[in-house]
Amino acid sequence: MIEINKLSFSYKKNNKLFDNLNLKTEPGHIYGLLGKNGAGKTTLLKQICGLLFPNEGICSIDKLISKTRNPEFLKKFYFIPEEFNTPAITIERYIKIYAPFYPNFKITEFRNHVEQLKVPTDTKLNKMSYGQKKKFLLSFGLACNTDVVIMDEPTNGLDIPSKSTFRKIITSAITEDKTFIISTHQIKDIDTIIDGVIILDNGVIRFNKFINEISDKLKFTITKDNDNSENILYSEHSLAGNKSIVKNTDMDFTKPDMELLFNSIISKNSKLVNFLNN
Repeated sequence: MIEINKLSFSYKKNNKLFDNLNLKTEPGHIYGLLGKNGAGKTTLLKQICGLLFPNEGICSIDKLISKTRNPEFLKKFYFIPEEFNTPAITIERYIKIYAPFYPNFKITEFRNHVEQLKVPTDTKLNKMSYGQKKKFLLSFGLACNTDVVIMDEPTNGLDIPSKSTFRKIITSAITEDKTFIISTHQIKDIDTIIDGVIILDNGVIRFNKFINEISDKLKFTITKDNDNSENILYSEHSLAGNKSIVKNTDMDFTKPDMELLFNSIISKNSKLVNFLNN
């Protein structure tokens, strides 16, 4: 479980990115971390991993404080960053060096992931394309079987078939004692696999809900221009009509439109946030 309590952080003095930020996740879920450019998503992930230290407050994974970065903490999670460097070694050499740091690493799972994602195994890592390197890190990270897996833009560099395979692997890897956090701008790449939504806006957690709670209370539908129902919480014009989020008064369950949900949350004076919080 990830816990963040009263976190404050700034890159520059008197210009706080986070101020008294709080967040709590539960095991057994795949969270999508969404936000605009500059919202602080990557910084938040690095705080959780202990790669950046808070000015105030605490980040922890399973009660282990992130900034200590001791061995017990480090083996709890695997972080796949958006930008990375790979050494000039073979895959087999990489496994021999790094797999021992993760007690639950399973070589059979790794080889299965590599085969599914079509990662070349006869090429040194530094000679691979960006997409191939990303698929290798995904394969290795998931095979480590850590309690927490954190991914920053994991589908960048993946082609369409690889994105589909990625989703299948993630859904098969989640268990009741694991937590996945996937930060992305490509909402459609992950909207079918996440069951929790965290929206970060200007350094503030605006939204942290599970999909079933969203579906219970909200309906995603098309409304007409002359529909002024008080049940409409947010609406955007489209060629097919107004794409709208309305109160689910008739218990008609619909698949959440993640882009529409995101836009509604970050809109000023969001009716939707007030409705869900009340």
